[in-house]
Amino acid sequence: MAEQYKLVGFPIFHLPRKKINTLISCFGCLQTEKAFLKQPKVFLSSKKSGKGKGPGKGGNRFWKNIGLKIKTPREAIEGTYIDKKCPFTGGVSIRGRILQGTVYKAKMMRTIIVRRDSLHYVKKYQRFEKRHSNTPAHVSPCFRVKEGDHVTIGQCRPLSKTVRFNVLKVTPAGSTGGGKKAFTGM
Repeated sequence: MAEQYKLVGFPIFHLPRKKINTLISCFGCLQTEKAFLKQPKVFLSSKKSGKGKGPGKGGNRFWKNIGLKIKTPREAIEGTYIDKKCPFTGGVSIRGRILQGTVYKAKMMRTIIVRRDSLHYVKKYQRFEKRHSNTPAHVSPCFRVKEGDHVTIGQCRPLSKTVRFNVLKVTPAGSTGGGKKAFTGM
C-alpha cells in the first residue's frame, strides 16, 4: 500500500483507510509530480458525495471557450490532466497572431517546434527563394501530436524563455509523404 500513498503526493499515513481509498481513487491518476497538482478555480474538499467527487466527466473541472471560432477539445472537458499553461483549462489567454504550420519536432515534453514555409521574392533575379521559420509552441495534453501534423497556434504571454505560442487545433497528417518534408505543395 505504501506505493499508492506516494501517488497522492503528501503524507496520509495518519488518515483512516476509508479516506485514503477515496483520495487515491480521486487523485491517483492525476499526480505525477512531487507537488500536489490541482486547478486553482476548483474546490476539491466538498462534503457532498456523488458525481462531483473527482475531476473529469461528471465531476467538477474548470474549462473555458477561448473564442476565435475554435472548439474546446473533448479531452479538455472530460480529461483529468492538470496543465496551468493550457489555453482551455489553465490561466493563459490567446491574443495577437494566429499562425498555421507543420509539426517539425515533437521530442520535448509538452513543447513542439512548428515549421512555417514561405517564399521571398528577389527583385534582381525576378525569382522566388524558399525560406522557413521555426516557432516553439506549448502543446496541451488534450492533443495527440506527431511530426508532420498540421497545427494552428495562437500567441500568448511568454510561457518560458523561448515559447510564446500555444497549440489551438491539430489536423492529423494524411497518408502522403514523410513528416519533415518541406515545401510539399510545389
